[in-house]
Amino acid sequence: MSNTLLRIAIQKSGRLQEGSLALLKESGLSISNGRDQLKTQARNFPVEVLFLRDDDIPQYVEDNVADIGIVGENVFVEKQKQNQLIKKLDFAKCRLCLAIPRSENYTGLKWFEGKNIATSYPAIVQQFLNKNNIKAGIHEISGSVEIAPGIGLADGICDIVSTGSTLLSNGLKEVETVLYSEAVMIASPQLSDEKKTILNKLLFRIESVQKAKNNKYILLNCPNDAIDKITSVIPGMNSPTILPLKREGWSSLHSVVDENDFWDKIDQLKSFGAQGILVIPIEKMIG
Repeated sequence: MSNTLLRIAIQKSGRLQEGSLALLKESGLSISNGRDQLKTQARNFPVEVLFLRDDDIPQYVEDNVADIGIVGENVFVEKQKQNQLIKKLDFAKCRLCLAIPRSENYTGLKWFEGKNIATSYPAIVQQFLNKNNIKAGIHEISGSVEIAPGIGLADGICDIVSTGSTLLSNGLKEVETVLYSEAVMIASPQLSDEKKTILNKLLFRIESVQKAKNNKYILLNCPNDAIDKITSVIPGMNSPTILPLKREGWSSLHSVVDENDFWDKIDQLKSFGAQGILVIPIEKMIG
């Protein structure tokens, strides 16, 4: 049996760490993560998890200290390292935005012409300014970016926004979205064949978890003459399961439906005569 381990770098603390560990555990990996632990090995899968600073992960992956990493897309884009984006992971969603004092009258991107922008993401901001033919100064700072206009350090800022409450409390307003971001998996382009095989097995598990989150298992009872109408609304993965009920002329219909579509379809199902509708979470979804 091979002793090869796939080394995964994740954030050592914060929201990204919580989401990354949850995803790995939902994918069936048995991982212990004690306080101040720097690395741990899964007990049932050939993976070693390294706990690192989020900003350092792209460099560690480029240097082959880690084989793959889970980082914010904003960090991946900003660091511009020799990494491959393998998969978007659908958590830790946020946006990188330009913001200015609420008292300012914003007239469009030209407002930033000749102004100074404070940010922790100078490469992304410069690329955005170049794309829009804006000449502005970039003042790189780390942490507490929102305070920069208030202390006269800059005219505006570019920072990560989730809810906008931090901007509001610092007298700022969001005016432009520079980048939408979420957690992504990145990888070294120099993975061995053995490690690629392990990665593909892990990706298969992750995709099964993601499919399950976006879908629900639905059971309902319906008159037999409504089956064709109902299956046209919820066709399932290939086709629904239909079982006869003891009640004459009725069947039980089992299918899979995208949660985003379900509430739009529920009224239709009821109008076709569907009764006793049950919606059940799916833990894993394969195929």
